[in-house]
Amino acid sequence: MKILVCISNVPDTTTKITFSENNTQFNTTGVQFILNPYDEIALARAIELTEGGNGSVTVINVGEVNTEPTVRKALAIGATDAVRINAKPHDAWFVAYQVAQYVKANPFDLILTGRESIDYNGAKVGGMIAELLDLPSVSIIKKLEIEGTNVTVEREIEGGKEVLTMPLPIVAGCAEGVAEPKIPNMRGIMSARTKPLTVVEPVEIKTHSEVISYETPAPRGQVKLVPADEVAKLVGLLHEEARVI
Repeated sequence: MKILVCISNVPDTTTKITFSENNTQFNTTGVQFILNPYDEIALARAIELTEGGNGSVTVINVGEVNTEPTVRKALAIGATDAVRINAKPHDAWFVAYQVAQYVKANPFDLILTGRESIDYNGAKVGGMIAELLDLPSVSIIKKLEIEGTNVTVEREIEGGKEVLTMPLPIVAGCAEGVAEPKIPNMRGIMSARTKPLTVVEPVEIKTHSEVISYETPAPRGQVKLVPADEVAKLVGLLHEEARVI
């Protein structure tokens, strides 16, 4: 079985976000980048499914050369090989198109993504890849099992769980519960240096979105304490200042 896992290079959650060039560019100075946590879950499950010589796991990333440490970490965790599409990931459409074009030339039995990346939280790439490849797509799965040429996935819905069985190949977005992220050991770190990392030039396409500007959330205002016996004052503040009633 050949499994492809799509990985993203994202800022650490503790990073202080700032912008430059009149708030049109994300300022990467001093930012620590990590492997997207949801992609780590997808990678861990892919490795479990191929243990014992049952297949291979390829990770793919759309990013420039500065993303290679993240790609190498995925190799250290246990991926067989890696592909880096040498381009800045402009938006979800650009990323999905580049991945889909690679898969058309290099088919896989299963394509896994994280449920979303923790920087933009768009949750779009998996569905777009599936559409471009004319494959079934299932998002936010909590469980994934393979038997023969069929895959069974489970996800939570309002009031219960949904279990779906379908033939491979499919595209699935993984969430918590699919697998426990794996920590690279010393052997994995050493072997990652020699595992294949193929760099592919991007396919030229028209971009469909443009960043006008970024904004940080407004700072929190001061807390106003209202005595318990001054209900009228509280209602007035909620109506006139907070404007929630």
